[in-house]
Amino acid sequence: MSSDLHYKTATELTELLADKKLSSVELMKSVIDRTKAVDGRVKAFNSYDEKDALAQAKASDDRRARGLSAGPLDGIPVGLKDVIAVEGQPLTASSKMLANFVSPYDSTVTKKLKQAGAICWGRLNLDEFAMGSSTENSAFHTTRNPYDLERVPGGSSGGSAAAVSAGEAPLALGSDTGGSIRQPAALCNVVGMKPTYGLVSRYGLIAFASSLDQIGPFARSVDDAALLLGAIAGHDPLDSTSFKTEVPDYCLELAKRKGPWRLGIAKEYFGEGLDPEVGAAVQAAVEFYRKQGCEIKEVSLPHTEYALDVYYIIATAECSSNLARYDGIRYGHRSKEATDAIDIYFKSRAEGFGPEVKRRIILGTYVLSSGYYDAYYLRAQKVRTLIRQDFLDAYQSVDAILTPTSPTPAFKVGEKAANPLAMYLSDIYTIGVNLAGLPGISVPCGFSKSGLPIGLQVIGQPFKETELFAIARSYEQAHEWGSRLPAL
Repeated sequence: MSSDLHYKTATELTELLADKKLSSVELMKSVIDRTKAVDGRVKAFNSYDEKDALAQAKASDDRRARGLSAGPLDGIPVGLKDVIAVEGQPLTASSKMLANFVSPYDSTVTKKLKQAGAICWGRLNLDEFAMGSSTENSAFHTTRNPYDLERVPGGSSGGSAAAVSAGEAPLALGSDTGGSIRQPAALCNVVGMKPTYGLVSRYGLIAFASSLDQIGPFARSVDDAALLLGAIAGHDPLDSTSFKTEVPDYCLELAKRKGPWRLGIAKEYFGEGLDPEVGAAVQAAVEFYRKQGCEIKEVSLPHTEYALDVYYIIATAECSSNLARYDGIRYGHRSKEATDAIDIYFKSRAEGFGPEVKRRIILGTYVLSSGYYDAYYLRAQKVRTLIRQDFLDAYQSVDAILTPTSPTPAFKVGEKAANPLAMYLSDIYTIGVNLAGLPGISVPCGFSKSGLPIGLQVIGQPFKETELFAIARSYEQAHEWGSRLPAL
């Protein structure tokens, strides 16, 4: 087998496995070797268990030998962001608070991956409790961008994006609360997709902001992302926000959709703060669609200017509520300095949480406090409804909306660490999608002059993932950006 096995797409690997030209054990060994070779520099993983991964691979090969393959993902390694529960594996959220915690159960997406025969491969680094846009907020280490190790991979799912980008996993799962899948995918030159809110179960995902969080795929191609989404999507009675809807065979369906489509350009997404090179790459992508016969139409999302403010009220409020459970009493870090029950609570939280998590808990507690609830939280929820309505109004005349994914290419490690507001602006083009509960995908669409990846975001209509994949794929298949690999 060629040594570039770790850079093949999951779709290609599936065919090799089905044709018996490759065994899952061979594939897993290749991925482990690649990880050992590059992860010392990339630092995508918090931990991984080689023995366990090889045992899962052997079980897959045994199933195939008996003619009992579990489907196209059988034997394919999938990396998991370290907020997604896998029974018997660490579940740290990249926080000191959970540094020694081992999950006693499987999340629903993990169960579905296991049913599909996929190999649950390692625990991927993130900003602590998924709060950040650079993976610098991890309590363990900063993940690096495979295209330039001096730069960030984006966040909060930086480990997931970097692992796929560096060839350490053909597929990975992340979670997206305000752009945490799409922004790192853009910065690391891979495909990242956030599904419609409620399409994928959140059971077993460590909660940050429950009305915004959604688990989704990282992949080398749109087809791979569709394959992985198909395996994890579907109604789950264990998640009260899970939506009852049919899950189509995305790979089969998206191949049938050829366009042309009516595509919207939101004028609010091309203003101040957009890096000229990013703007030019996205405009070139828009021109490609125009040449394909797509109708390109300017649309307006007038409440976009409030999205960042609304997001940081709602997300911090929900974070403050969700993180109250880490009290040093039931599980997680407990201070050794504490003298009584109240002391346990204060000191355990002071020692266990990092500065960004503390900042967001304080902000959230403030906006939920007596006398401020109506002024901030309630008002933010009303504006959130207006933001969603803007998108739904735009979809009266277009099938999807094209925007940049991130306003700039990857920035240097430490560049924005002292300025939280500059960091928050990294998600300016992605948060509206979470507030409105819509699906969005980022696909590679070019490189800056200094060789840094740029992403194009396609924002789709609720539960129309097939259309979203088809639109993204028509661009991807006509361009070679995704095959430009990092020189690690």
